Amino acid sequence: MQGTEDLHSVSSPRRVLSFSKRRKATVSFLDPDDKAVSGFGVSGDHGPKSSEVYGFVGSITTVVATAIFFVWAYVPENWLQATGIFYYPNKYWALAVPTYGMVTILLALLFYVGLNFMSTPPPTSLNTIFDEFSREPSTFIPSQEGDEQPIEPISDIGIDKINYLMFNDVK
Repeated sequence: MQGTEDLHSVSSPRRVLSFSKRRKATVSFLDPDDKAVSGFGVSGDHGPKSSEVYGFVGSITTVVATAIFFVWAYVPENWLQATGIFYYPNKYWALAVPTYGMVTILLALLFYVGLNFMSTPPPTSLNTIFDEFSREPSTFIPSQEGDEQPIEPISDIGIDKINYLMFNDVK
């Protein structure tokens, strides 16, 4: 039994206290640079990435700001003054700021949809069918006979062929 614990320990100046499966406290010597033994490793930069720090700080800040907002919005003013908080915005802004934010987002979406409608050509325009990247089908004559023939060059399918394929069965 002692041999299995020796396989997982290495000589290191740092001691890690761990519990074995037999509920006895054992001291193992784990090397912090050995990622295979512990399953965890230190990143190559020896520290967290800046995006991780910004994400953590941003999430904590969001939670704290939300909690402060709800306390300010729902706790009566006399309770806030009893706790020593005397300077805070009017409760009107607890409803006005979220309402203004939602209306601003709604207007931005409507403005975006309106801009898309304005930049789209009308359905009767030939610009909906042809543009500067349109390619007419060329007369392609394969030079080889048999099963293997080269792929035809890329071209647009004509509107007459599309109408024929889509509406041929309609009577």
